[in-house]
Amino acid sequence: MIKHEMIDMKTGAVIQSSTIPVICQKIRYYRQKKGLEQKQLGAMVGVSGNAVTNWEKGRARPDISLIPDLCDILGITFSEIFGMDAPKLQMTTHEKNLIQSYRELNGDNQGFVTTVIDTLLEKQNRKLKRKIVDLPLYGKSLAAGIGDPSELEYDIEPFYLYDSLDLARADSVFKVNGNSMEPMFHSDDYVLIERIPDGPRLRFGEIGAFIVGNELFIKEYHEDGLHSLNPDYPIMRFDGDTRVFLIGRVLRSIKEDEIAPCSEA
Repeated sequence: MIKHEMIDMKTGAVIQSSTIPVICQKIRYYRQKKGLEQKQLGAMVGVSGNAVTNWEKGRARPDISLIPDLCDILGITFSEIFGMDAPKLQMTTHEKNLIQSYRELNGDNQGFVTTVIDTLLEKQNRKLKRKIVDLPLYGKSLAAGIGDPSELEYDIEPFYLYDSLDLARADSVFKVNGNSMEPMFHSDDYVLIERIPDGPRLRFGEIGAFIVGNELFIKEYHEDGLHSLNPDYPIMRFDGDTRVFLIGRVLRSIKEDEIAPCSEA
């Protein structure tokens, strides 16, 4: 389950998001990715649109008999819908043939093949020995008409990174949209977020990830509001009826060579 706390910037109170089962999050994420409405998905598996809504809100879970059809419609595997690691693949015909050929070699030749394989693996592992970690990547989509911040819903998927010392502080990843934080952050950059209140409170002049209305923003925090680094953008002030919530501190942007391919994870 995903648990993510935030700070109400008007009251300073800690708001804890509701926990939604992984299967419910996955159904919502992949349904939207497929461009299906809730009632469309419901009709395809033989339930009402309200039933799908209840799944995605975490109020109920689909009957186990519906899981195969859901996976087929959403184009995902059993492992993906339950948020589990994919099972190891069985050996291919080519791999089986290599093993059979190895068994047919005499002892000396088997030893030579083993030495070659060990040498190649050692060379390969020197390049790929870095540990890979995954952090939740939060999309920009939030439920419309939010009254209670605990009902916020995120699009979440794993984001794989080569491990480094400062990753221990990071809790999640956000993607920058637009040029309001240039020149420090550019559109489509990925940034590391340290969740609040687990870390120290955000100080004036620091950059944080905020929810304003129903959208996510990365802004510099000041006493009079949220500032963009790009002077072409106005200050987002705390007055009025708009509620502002702090999710966490922006630690830094992620370099391209720090992103690990999914195939290595």
